[in-house]
Amino acid sequence: MPTRSRRPFRPTHRTAYLGPDELPQPDPAASVSFSELGLSAPMLRTLAEVGYSDPTPIQALTLPVALSGRDFVGQARTGSGKTAAFAVPILERLDPTSKSVQALVLCPTRELAAQVTVEFEKLAQGRSVQILTVVGGDPIRRQLDGLLAHPQVVVGTPGRVLDHLQRRTLSLGEIRFVVLDEADRMLDMGFAPDVERILLQTSKQRQTMLFSATVPEWVHRLASRHMQDAETVSVSGRTELVPTVRQWCIECSWSEKEEALGMLMDSPLVTLGLIFSNTKRNADHLHTALLGRGYDVTVIHGDLSQRERDQALERFRGSKVRFLIATDVAARGLDIDDISHVINYDIPATPEDYVHRVGRTARAGRDGVALTLITPIEILKIRDIERHTKRSIERHTLEDLKLLAGTAGALAG
Repeated sequence: MPTRSRRPFRPTHRTAYLGPDELPQPDPAASVSFSELGLSAPMLRTLAEVGYSDPTPIQALTLPVALSGRDFVGQARTGSGKTAAFAVPILERLDPTSKSVQALVLCPTRELAAQVTVEFEKLAQGRSVQILTVVGGDPIRRQLDGLLAHPQVVVGTPGRVLDHLQRRTLSLGEIRFVVLDEADRMLDMGFAPDVERILLQTSKQRQTMLFSATVPEWVHRLASRHMQDAETVSVSGRTELVPTVRQWCIECSWSEKEEALGMLMDSPLVTLGLIFSNTKRNADHLHTALLGRGYDVTVIHGDLSQRERDQALERFRGSKVRFLIATDVAARGLDIDDISHVINYDIPATPEDYVHRVGRTARAGRDGVALTLITPIEILKIRDIERHTKRSIERHTLEDLKLLAGTAGALAG
């Protein structure tokens, strides 16, 4: 299906900034309540029942735009409340009597798609709305049965959505809403061509809502080709780290990394630890090595089946294991409030990846600790992270860690 003719992307901006010390500065969203955003009485009751008190900045700024039907690009970090920012207006405007798919949400990972579905279901309480998840690694028969039940909302990963379109088991001809969640991550994971092929099969009359932590050139090109007079809504600042995260880096050799990690894992202060490795191979090797040392640990990465990934997350989320080893597939979309420590066994490739990883701790107002193991030649990467975040990172040696590991409270947030 040919794309509709669209005018060039000339975004208008609504922005709420966070200052250099991460303390919120006055902004238009600061004193807004949900009742002032044009939501229905049933939705206001649902928000109160599920624990939403006041809108986050991205919600306050995007809800009026979304409810108006206008296309927009929402820029905000992960964990800022983006899901409700698009789920609420979609649920407010859906036609529950229609048997067509009206809303499509594309996510870069299976975990994020599952999380978005849970949030939709929570906010759809009391409404006759069917929500279906279609992701790779999940049994195709279950998805086919779900599509035959005429869901109004489909949440999926680009590869599996495109698969259903090619099978003709999913039609997007009557789509009214399209959401691209974590668009920059979809680009990083190679999904850009799939996303554009999917958009070309959607209704010309759709509203498109794009959310991204960063806005790379591909996002601008996508907006120019597939969005109409898009407004840019930005909640950003010099840094995206919450002030309640304490940051350490521990300098050691490659051969000392497992020893250093073991000392961190032995601390009772690490109640729930997320350990990041840069590759699937390294994650598996570390998992095997730690199991051999007697540690209670599980692993998640892209080569595991959906069932294996779900089981690993469920064990970690339920505190049946204290430690989860993950590749960056979990850096976005892993929403577990109780993670006390993020441990970068491998330093991330970019400062942005560091911010996304560290964002898994110190959630919902809690304290948290980010610990990064580095070799001497990686110190320049730490400096890049400090420049990017405008926050200093405490530097320690392995000998310091040996002393600190026995000190009460030393590894606490």
